[in-house]
Amino acid sequence: MGAHKYLEELAKKKQSDVMRFLLRVRCWELRQLNVIHRASRPSRPDKARRMGYKAKQGYVVYRIRVRRGGRKRPVPKGATFGKPTNMGVNQLKYQRSLRATAEERVGRKCANLRVLNSYWINQDSTYKYYEVICVDPMHKA
Repeated sequence: MGAHKYLEELAKKKQSDVMRFLLRVRCWELRQLNVIHRASRPSRPDKARRMGYKAKQGYVVYRIRVRRGGRKRPVPKGATFGKPTNMGVNQLKYQRSLRATAEERVGRKCANLRVLNSYWINQDSTYKYYEVICVDPMHKA
């Protein structure tokens, strides 16, 4: 088996002692960093390559954290008007995934790049962390 296959097998077993320790340490590190920041290289190179990343100029990886949880309806003092079926405020679910939200935020921050793909890297009680692969469309490589 090649190195990427070993990494893949290791990442599959998230409850193993090694991965639990690694994820916990990385999660602490990610909490200290900015919400959106550029990573020098992907933290999961095997996953990044499957998502289309290539280790050459023009390909960039950004890490982002997104707040977990549902979406509260933005209404003043919880006063929604209309039928009782539309009275909900708290237990509403946003119709787009947190991953899609992460991709959108990175795309807005790096308007000169195109978002190629993204993948989960970590999570804690408050945040989910993603790595977003971006490509420079003007680069010749």
